[in-house]
Amino acid sequence: MSEETRSLDAAEDGIDRHYTPDADHAFPDKRVNEVLGYLDDDEEIAAYLEAQNVNPVDRLGYNDHGTKHIEIVHNRALCLYDLLKRGGVEFNGAADQGLEEADEAVIIALAARLHDIGHVVHREDHAYYSIPLAADILDRILPEFYDTAEAVRVKGEVLHAIVCHHSEEDPLTREAGVLRVADALDMERGRSRVPYESGGRGINTVSSQAIEDVSLKTDVDKPVLVEIEMTNAAGVYQVDSLLKKKIDRSGLTEYLRIVAVNTHDGDDTIVERIEL
Repeated sequence: MSEETRSLDAAEDGIDRHYTPDADHAFPDKRVNEVLGYLDDDEEIAAYLEAQNVNPVDRLGYNDHGTKHIEIVHNRALCLYDLLKRGGVEFNGAADQGLEEADEAVIIALAARLHDIGHVVHREDHAYYSIPLAADILDRILPEFYDTAEAVRVKGEVLHAIVCHHSEEDPLTREAGVLRVADALDMERGRSRVPYESGGRGINTVSSQAIEDVSLKTDVDKPVLVEIEMTNAAGVYQVDSLLKKKIDRSGLTEYLRIVAVNTHDGDDTIVERIEL
């Protein structure tokens, strides 16, 4: 995974866009870093990340769901998790299964890496198609790090997070909620999860181009501030139609503060700032 431009260390100034393995984290990170190193060298996963863009992008004209999207979701999921842990939020997925705290980040990382591979089957219902494909990969990878009983439990939690990221199924764990929110945070200019009309001027097109920047920060009142910079008021449509819906059903609402700021200085500014 390459580093995102403008990535900053949360420990320095409260802003984070990129997960750095050797940074100081609010959780035990040795195990997840070992798993991430393994994933980075896995040829099958790399092939899926490229192939999963064909149906949504080449055939249906949707936005990117391939390698770049996975990189963004992976980074933001782990950064969001880190900020939540810094804020004292307790996670229940690994704990309910009798696993260790170190397994929370592993569950999130694996789910982030594999959540969209179902696109190789079809865009529609891709979260459900991802389950059997991810299960096969997990059956191969997890025995490298866990005994049989632990592998079964980690696998179940990863699959739960995957199926809940883009479906009617509500997350039952905070690990799954992190993936659901991180998936929606890939919404900067032209990357919105709401498909935009190629060459068109509809609200999806205009609003998807209006999001300039999305950052995660520490907040005074809540563990995480999600700050969204817009170049015009149309960006409100992306925030309200996609991000709010994802967050409302993530199980993390009480820990997040969402603020959208219009950075345009012209006289036609309709919305200067909104808070969800």
